[in-house]
Amino acid sequence: VVTSIVAAVRGERDIAVGNVVGSNIFNILGVLGLSTLVALDGIPVAASVVAFDLPVMIAVAVACLPMFFHGGTIDRWKGAVFFFYYVAYTAFLVLRAQSHDALDEFSAMMVYFVLPITALTLIGVTWQELRRRGGAAR
Repeated sequence: VVTSIVAAVRGERDIAVGNVVGSNIFNILGVLGLSTLVALDGIPVAASVVAFDLPVMIAVAVACLPMFFHGGTIDRWKGAVFFFYYVAYTAFLVLRAQSHDALDEFSAMMVYFVLPITALTLIGVTWQELRRRGGAAR
């Protein structure tokens, strides 16, 4: 994280993005693969990972695609959205781990308010980029 922040501040944005992408690929494939090779009985995967965490990871990757291709720039507002979702995801995990009373309300707010706004934003960003590219091709 620090390397990416320092690179971004210095204007070396390719290094920042490359570090994030490379770190994620290594964490998923390298660390998990090496850990599985070392573990005698393999690594058990909790049902909650398959039911929640994995779909969230895939949804985030899919949601990132239109944002990354929009003008070839990840704007500050997009960074703010990414950070907001990280905080929301972490808050959800903490609330769930503590079986907190606010979990149901928090989940409902995310499902019925935040996710639809995000979907509309992604559709809008994608539509805008497709129109921009279509206009540039003429």
